[in-house]
Amino acid sequence: QTHDSLTQVASSYDQHYLKGRSRIGLVVTGLVGGSLVALYAVAAPFVAPALRKVCLPFVPATTTQVENVLKALRTRSGTLVDIGSGDGRIVIAAAKHGFRASGFELNPWLVCTSVSHQNAETCGVQIIMLIMFVCCFYLQMEKLELKLASELPSTAKVVTCRFPFPTWIPESTAGEGIDTVWVYDAKTFKSHL
Repeated sequence: QTHDSLTQVASSYDQHYLKGRSRIGLVVTGLVGGSLVALYAVAAPFVAPALRKVCLPFVPATTTQVENVLKALRTRSGTLVDIGSGDGRIVIAAAKHGFRASGFELNPWLVCTSVSHQNAETCGVQIIMLIMFVCCFYLQMEKLELKLASELPSTAKVVTCRFPFPTWIPESTAGEGIDTVWVYDAKTFKSHL
């Protein structure tokens, strides 16, 4: 009899103990799974470009690069369009200097970052998420050259950062290394069409 009651107590204890462990296991599994899903949701837009056929990583404009763009545009006014505007550094700086600035960006997290910058709203910057994307990087610069040459007015200036156009001759440059900015005059590149 005593042996049976000890067995029942032990069995009851095991069931209670395992039930508690089971609940803890479910909670831990849920927390780990939820954390991984959240991490994936946040990281996916930044990692996904590396998985494309042609990699397009986000490399933010440096302060020097933004200053070089503004130096290159110091005698200009009007509209500025930034293709691949990232976190909006150049468009926000241009808007602060009186340009009607628009940025086009593919990455939704960078669009949110651009819009969330307090200065973006006060400067009148327009950040637009592109569904169709023309990328401004070395491998696509030749295609972009043709598009811009055929569609821009002859009064336009084109400023590129990090990657110069392969066949256009720059009117001027500012900076050096990764902060280099090339300025092209539409009258010059349109004359070669």
